[in-house]
Amino acid sequence: MSRTMSVADSIVVDAPPAYVYERLSDPTAMGRWSPENRGATVRGERRGTYVGMVFEGRNKRGAMGWTTRCTVTAADPGERFAFRVHAIGVRRPRLPGPVATWEYRFEAVDGGTRVTETWTDDRRSWPDFLANAFDRVATGGKTFAEFQRGNIRTTLKRLKAALEADFREADFREAD
Repeated sequence: MSRTMSVADSIVVDAPPAYVYERLSDPTAMGRWSPENRGATVRGERRGTYVGMVFEGRNKRGAMGWTTRCTVTAADPGERFAFRVHAIGVRRPRLPGPVATWEYRFEAVDGGTRVTETWTDDRRSWPDFLANAFDRVATGGKTFAEFQRGNIRTTLKRLKAALEADFREADFREAD
């Protein structure tokens, strides 16, 4: 059985693209929305998000926790944010290799921003049968594409709720 290598979903957030990008492109804040990510630590200089920025993400699924090393590959304010996961480990990301790419696109729509989140499986050298077997053990019976489809939907719903509340509060403060 061949595997699905990429899944995506979108949601409209009632806030402008620059505002949504600014919050979503901070890897230390991702734990607010993601069902698995618990935040991140930026390595090196911290001056906003930029291509080449490296961060280590802390993740948890059930009782299992792991850390990933990621590098930002796109940082186009109000348009696109992306990073690739290229090392993984339990406490520290010691095992190098292509894991996944995450991308967020921001499109201005009437009164807000369409946010599209895309996960791409970068384990291209893995045979399908091995990837499918590993995925089903790691996700409790699903492929990573099926599993990530659910994670993306959850992340987008949480992102929408949090950013719209934050934006309304910021907008209200500015009106005072």
